[in-house]
Amino acid sequence: MDTVASIGRAFLPAKSFFEQVGEMMILTARTLVSAVKPPYPYGEEFIGQFLFALQLCWFPLLVSTVAFGFGAPGLQAANVFHLFGSLDRLGGFFVLASIREFAPFVTAVVVAGVAGTAITADLGARKIREELDALLVLGVDPIKNLVVPRFLALMLITGLLDIYALVFGISGGIVTEVVYGEPLGGFFATLFTNASVTDLWGSVVKCTLFGAIIAIVCCYKGMTASGGAAGVGRAVNQAVVISFMGVFAFNYIFTQTLLATNPELQTIR
Repeated sequence: MDTVASIGRAFLPAKSFFEQVGEMMILTARTLVSAVKPPYPYGEEFIGQFLFALQLCWFPLLVSTVAFGFGAPGLQAANVFHLFGSLDRLGGFFVLASIREFAPFVTAVVVAGVAGTAITADLGARKIREELDALLVLGVDPIKNLVVPRFLALMLITGLLDIYALVFGISGGIVTEVVYGEPLGGFFATLFTNASVTDLWGSVVKCTLFGAIIAIVCCYKGMTASGGAAGVGRAVNQAVVISFMGVFAFNYIFTQTLLATNPELQTIR
């Protein structure tokens, strides 16, 4: 019996994790149904959440994308290309590095770490103060009035911020070319030769779905918080970690599917 109990305790974290994943999937389904089913009372809340996330995220994202673009795919890749005398190929590399990966990733990290944590803390505080229970007593659906506007706002803002991140991420490559004293003609020539409409829409769609994942995770952790202020703090930490895990897992599936269906994206010209 002791052995069975020990095995049960060892698998308890995994069991809890899969239970939470299942509950988040149910929350996703209920959110999608509530979003399309009338009435639509969440317009003002949606606009407020959108502007709130934009206000919080635009400057950290600007700094992060320029730093990432100038650092990893910029200076480090330029060092390698410079050794072979092909620094003009840096623009083609930026299609792979910035448009497909770094810009969506940095956007997701900033949105999860800034806006996502704020959403979790807000809903967690409402849960601790029993405001969510009061809404149910009054006949107000918390999912339609609280989760849906945050879900839609994060999806929209994350997709739009991805375009913002692309512009400033690529600017890091431009700064790299200037630092190395190279003309920008080769950079833009290889950038536009390798970039395609599929790259752009794939990046924006992927980042929009990142926003959906972050919104669901953060809303779920906020609405299930317990244990007072300390419980809200734990919920915020867990929301960020689970959001990153969900983003990383989805990125792998999405990228592999996109590359498998578009073989021309697998080469740098």
